[in-house]
Amino acid sequence: MELKGRVHKFGDDINTDEIIPARYLNTSDPKELAKHAMEDADPDFVNKMKPGDFIVAGKNFGCGSSREHAPVALKAAGLAAVIAGSFARIFYRNAFNMGLLILECPEAAAALKGGDEIRVDLDTGEITDLTTGQRFSSRPIPPFMQKLLADGGLMAHIKKYLEAVA
Repeated sequence: MELKGRVHKFGDDINTDEIIPARYLNTSDPKELAKHAMEDADPDFVNKMKPGDFIVAGKNFGCGSSREHAPVALKAAGLAAVIAGSFARIFYRNAFNMGLLILECPEAAAALKGGDEIRVDLDTGEITDLTTGQRFSSRPIPPFMQKLLADGGLMAHIKKYLEAVA
């Protein structure tokens, strides 16, 4: 499976309060959360991004609190994936649980620029900068994890499985 979109670049240590500010945690509605995604890091982010775009960030993306709202907001905003140098451990787990694709690739995180058009091959883990021609290798997403993501996250995947075996 391949994804293609534009890069929105962020730095190191983007915390969950920058991803979805605490003042919006009075709702768990994904559409409402999406309206405020990345608001404290870039107030105009939701107006600039288009469905299928990517966030590319430095190290320790998703640090801070363990709120599940953060990956939910990004996914609901239509983000294809987050590519970062590294992820905070709890954000990493929450992202897959909520159905948000994330890829760890320090080389791509350092080299990609805001506005670049990229393609990501989930089967091989290859990230291609279509603007510059550079290629980067991240760890491929195993087929069972691609299925979990395609189903919408862990709970949706389990529900689908249980319905199929019932």
